[in-house]
Amino acid sequence: MNIDFPSASQYPALKELWAEAFGDEESFIELFFSTGFSPERCRCVTVNGDLAAALYWFDCEAEGRKLAYLYAVATAKARQGKGFCRALMENTHALLREQGYGVAVLIPGERGLFEMYAKMGYQNLPCMDSFSCTASGNCDIRPATPEEYAITRNALLPAGGVRQEMGLSYLAGYAELYIGKDFTLAGSRKDNTFTAMELLGNRNAAPAILSALGLEKGTFRVPGSSPFAMYHPLSVAPAPSYFGLAFD
Repeated sequence: MNIDFPSASQYPALKELWAEAFGDEESFIELFFSTGFSPERCRCVTVNGDLAAALYWFDCEAEGRKLAYLYAVATAKARQGKGFCRALMENTHALLREQGYGVAVLIPGERGLFEMYAKMGYQNLPCMDSFSCTASGNCDIRPATPEEYAITRNALLPAGGVRQEMGLSYLAGYAELYIGKDFTLAGSRKDNTFTAMELLGNRNAAPAILSALGLEKGTFRVPGSSPFAMYHPLSVAPAPSYFGLAFD
């Protein structure tokens, strides 16, 4: 077993592993590799020259501390249950410590993964709730560039919340970014329904947002107290208070 940064010759295998693990279309995978990927923020496990597992991360920041948002952690189906994911995570944690990161954060893709990551030293970060509503009223809202969105979002973050400038260009490739008078919004629409990955700021604006977007109903993630993310201390740095913009 070898754990290292990927070489260019491994990029096709990384994409194949992503497709196998998450079932995403080729266009989405290519979007990540063109806007969110860097070989310096990727670790791979190879066994006899074959890719067995991989993960990626985005740089984040909270109160001056450097954080890593671990993303798309995956093990090839034929290699699962053999400790490759744990070895990859331990190797990545050690590397992140060396590079000055204070905390690693991630968002488990399903409930059962909370237990798996807990065994690797991760702790729950209860920071998100969700609600559904129907359209009512109206409000001022406009599309935002990733740069505009980041500035407004940072101003609305709860104290101790995680700033996530890196990866917003990737997010904008498959989600809609909006700014309002007292909120920021990221999400997508389908069949006259809006699914908000994060509504930060005035959550009471949700019904009016739907009206302004010409949609009937929606589901909104907002800062709250339900388990959503997990964090792993890499130093004596305290846990972030909020990490809520999932690139899912």
